[in-house]
Amino acid sequence: MNSQHNDAAPISTPITGDLIRGALDLERTEHGLLPHRLPARARAQCSDGQLAMAEAQPSGVRLAIRTRATTVELDTLRTKMAYRGAPPRPDGLYDLLVDGRLTDRATVTGGNVRTVDMATGSTETLPGPVGTVRFTGLPAEPKDIEIWLPYTEITELVALRTDAPVEPVPDRGRKVWLHHGSSVSHGSNAESSSTTWPARAASIGDAELINIGLGGSALLDPFTARAMRDTPANLISIKIGINLVNVDLMRLRAFTPAVHGFLDTIREGHPTAPLLVVSPIHCPIHEDTPGPCAPDFSNGTLQFRATGDPAERAAGKLTLNVIRAELSRIVEQRAADDPHLHYLDGNALYGEADFAELPLPDQLHPDAATHRRIGERFAALAFGAEGAFTG
Repeated sequence: MNSQHNDAAPISTPITGDLIRGALDLERTEHGLLPHRLPARARAQCSDGQLAMAEAQPSGVRLAIRTRATTVELDTLRTKMAYRGAPPRPDGLYDLLVDGRLTDRATVTGGNVRTVDMATGSTETLPGPVGTVRFTGLPAEPKDIEIWLPYTEITELVALRTDAPVEPVPDRGRKVWLHHGSSVSHGSNAESSSTTWPARAASIGDAELINIGLGGSALLDPFTARAMRDTPANLISIKIGINLVNVDLMRLRAFTPAVHGFLDTIREGHPTAPLLVVSPIHCPIHEDTPGPCAPDFSNGTLQFRATGDPAERAAGKLTLNVIRAELSRIVEQRAADDPHLHYLDGNALYGEADFAELPLPDQLHPDAATHRRIGERFAALAFGAEGAFTG
């Protein structure tokens, strides 16, 4: 990263909602603004710590400005996650995009560290100071800059400084794509926020992404459906399945009406928008074995394993294959009255052959190369000539 400094006195610009994309809510804190990916009303309806952490991790949230500045500084207070018994997690990356192209990356120092005991669910937070992300040596002509925040770190936005005035990026007329899914959509094990599979697909499809991928928390929660209902969007997708299995949240009897209810709620606010239901990508541990899913550190790295019994499918326990078949049936049934509703089998994004070539490193989450592949395939299937998002 270029470390030169411009001699011009820095200009401080208040960080306001018109400079932020991809967040559904901005909470004023003692330090600044904390982007949320669920609104306050939704957050108030669930006390689950996993959801609280996931929705406050700003996957797909970015600062978007137009400026001639050659230097941009952003003060943030991060909350970095750590897991007891596991190696320290790498620092989250801030991606700098200039006119849509990734041109630089940086990390921030300081911040809080929240340590989670995955066996007990208990957490402990060690406070730390505000840090600064600095990008320099940028071209002096007018340009659109996006700083994508780390999807792994809760990030409070404290201050913005530049060596030239800034204004919000004007509306480019792009369609807004609203997506909800699990940790795979959230970004787990992608290189950075601008290279998660939804971000990659949005870039190819020239769409404005709002990513409500919530690690461990794509659970057909009614408040998430209401948040999607109330969020302006042109294109909508929901990726359903893996969390319901690995949390072992419900059986088939509850699953089917919950899917209908989720879709009904979205349709209240978006009656004719293209709505794409995506089933789980290939994940061998849960294809035919129910959850719950358990972390396993026995070989020194985090791995996941299914602890259910395949025989329990007869009693309605969910597996990925059960969910794919039911989602396909539900969408086919509803599409008779809803021509803008579509289904995409997750195996078309990442299937058995892909697992043989690019296995899931922890048995659950794709790596960076796989995120790129999934994003490119989704773009081709959804934004392509025959895709659900075309027309």
